[in-house]
Amino acid sequence: MKTLPFFVVWSVLVILFSGNTLKAQFPMQPEPPYIEVNGMAEKEVVPDRIYLGILIRERITGKDKVTVAQQEEKLKSGLKRKGIALENLYLSDANANYYHHKWRNREVISQTQYELRLGNATEVSEVFALLDEIEITDAYISKVDHSRMEELKKDLRIEAIKSAKAKSDYLLNAISQQTGKALIVRENEVYQPPMYFNKMANAQMDMLEVAGAATPAYEPVDFRKIKIQTSIYVKFEVK
Repeated sequence: MKTLPFFVVWSVLVILFSGNTLKAQFPMQPEPPYIEVNGMAEKEVVPDRIYLGILIRERITGKDKVTVAQQEEKLKSGLKRKGIALENLYLSDANANYYHHKWRNREVISQTQYELRLGNATEVSEVFALLDEIEITDAYISKVDHSRMEELKKDLRIEAIKSAKAKSDYLLNAISQQTGKALIVRENEVYQPPMYFNKMANAQMDMLEVAGAATPAYEPVDFRKIKIQTSIYVKFEVK
């Protein structure tokens, strides 16, 4: 059996002695009694940012070709007429201009993808009617949002942490104890899927065509409220 070198044994002894000395100088403090609670807060709001995807394709009407540029001009003039700001109409991404070759007929078909931000259901219905009028049939509501979303979330976080304190108070009051200072505060991640409406405009147009409506009359679309939720975990000391 081999004997460990002296310097190895000495190093181990020094480490053990140092550890014991530190423990003697800084004894472990017992953890104070505590309570752990989660506070919840939620709110429902009507969306005031409604995003409409509009795909403009070059098309043939009779013997005439209707270009993307011609349809864009009709769309913009129609939006102006309805009082909808053109700055809310923008290309949806950097690759919005797309060119597709029909090899057999040697034709090039171009298309452009736009996104239009609207403020309420009435505007959405008016734009649907405009698109039908200028024969742009590929449009859909892509998502909805609220302009004060971050401010609303901040208010809910405050409500949630107050809820956690109130919960701790009534639980501890039941056993004649009190809530002390907060030892840990942590926001729990709450998954909130974005609200998407796939091809809603197309579905509405299809239903009107099946019904045989010569001039579609778009009623205001009712949107579900956006539910915002926040959860805060708090570890309180018990007094």
